[in-house]
Amino acid sequence: MQIRPEGLSAQLKRRSFAVVWVHGDEPLLQLESADLTRQHYREAGFIERQVFSIDRSFKTDEVDAHTRALSLFSDQLLIELRWPGKPLKEQAQWLAETAAEVPESVRLLVTSARLDRNALESDWAQALEAHCLFVPVFPVERNALGEWISQRLLSQEQQVDPETLAFISERVEGNLLAAQQEIRKLALLFEPGKLPADEVREAVLNVARYDTADLIEAMLAGELTRALRSLQGLRAESAAEPLVLWTLADAIRNLLRCALAMRSGTPVAIALKQSRLFAPRDRPYLLALRQLNADRWVSRCLRSLRLAAQADRIIKGVEYGDAWQALESVILSVATDKVPLPVSA
Repeated sequence: MQIRPEGLSAQLKRRSFAVVWVHGDEPLLQLESADLTRQHYREAGFIERQVFSIDRSFKTDEVDAHTRALSLFSDQLLIELRWPGKPLKEQAQWLAETAAEVPESVRLLVTSARLDRNALESDWAQALEAHCLFVPVFPVERNALGEWISQRLLSQEQQVDPETLAFISERVEGNLLAAQQEIRKLALLFEPGKLPADEVREAVLNVARYDTADLIEAMLAGELTRALRSLQGLRAESAAEPLVLWTLADAIRNLLRCALAMRSGTPVAIALKQSRLFAPRDRPYLLALRQLNADRWVSRCLRSLRLAAQADRIIKGVEYGDAWQALESVILSVATDKVPLPVSA
């Protein structure tokens, strides 16, 4: 069974699941969902807690020992399994088998990176379905961030005008943890009610965190100013140049594959699936492919990949030039029809 974070509390009260699996790419919302699950089980008497960090060398014997031992006693235990990434198939199959056998005195809380559609449709996920509550956590989209902040402020009986809300959204762009920190700070600084705009602006720090996901979204949308601002933010935060280049090149290759498929008559939805671009990751590509025809995207992508190859040589020191200027040229070539200036001497 799957439930979004906002419905988690009600679902936990309706039914006891052997496993609650919180997966996603947004740290704050994942943390809140896991905390809510812990609180629920703590109130239900699961006072003892064991935490296991899972990697490729993880052995299941210790977890199995806990579940078998506690089946003989009245103790109640919450076992947490924390995957830094996605589970290996063998580990997931073990979990599915374990979930079917754990006693009522044991419950499992699993946290991991987002499970894609293939994982959720796999045999082990289907086997888990009867015993597991999957809680997918998705990032708040940029155009929904203002409403998200507004709802959080309302929960502490505070409101701001639309201009101030837009100001806060811009300052915390791409960072819900920072946004939540600012929202809580406003609760401490001001009484409930309508907040004074000027004082709020002074109180809110510039905590925007630029990440490659925002950079790709802006680039594909043709929002050049926003894309270059994200790139400068990454540079200021000493982001690794090879990682930024890899992210840009990966997005361009995805877009090129889709454009080539569409040029051959493939519908856009099928082209996205063939390129393994599923929701919500497919949205920026979908919007981009609807803005220009396939031929123009093929031309842009081929030009951009040549610039990406040049940027790679500059980063490796094989060719002279400024790496960040080279990355900027790659973005410019995708976001506009303008031919970028040379980046090497």
